[in-house]
Amino acid sequence: MPDNGHCLDDILGRYSPEPSSLISVLEDLQEELHYLPREALERISTTLGVPRNQTYHVATFFKAFSLTPQGRHTVCVCRGTACHVKGVDKIMDMLQSQLNVTEGGTSEDGEFTVQSVRCLGCCALAPALMIDRDVYGQVTSKQLRDILDQYSDENRND
Repeated sequence: MPDNGHCLDDILGRYSPEPSSLISVLEDLQEELHYLPREALERISTTLGVPRNQTYHVATFFKAFSLTPQGRHTVCVCRGTACHVKGVDKIMDMLQSQLNVTEGGTSEDGEFTVQSVRCLGCCALAPALMIDRDVYGQVTSKQLRDILDQYSDENRND
């Protein structure tokens, strides 16, 4: 994980030190660190001239932001009706078992955060899950390990 202070310096240097830069700074920091540390939020408030309570309000209002560390990859498991009927509960159980994580939690290695969502909007692909921005449909328990392996460190292309 990068040095938080240096990372924040770089991000703040990209924007004008004014309140209108708040969301952009928070987005960049969230992308870099996978969460928004308290110390960083306080420094952002001071640097941009935004009241601290307003910075926290924005950071907690939008689902894209987290105040607790998140995995490098976010796995969203669809819990919609079509996915439920097609057996997504079994997929969720296997996912939690393979990653040794509970729903809403992050794997010990910091690679994956597992969340459930009400609907991914791709009911014809049920059961479905999304990792970061990639959607996987008609997922079977046999495919799950191969899907997760695509996001392991040794297979990264970023």
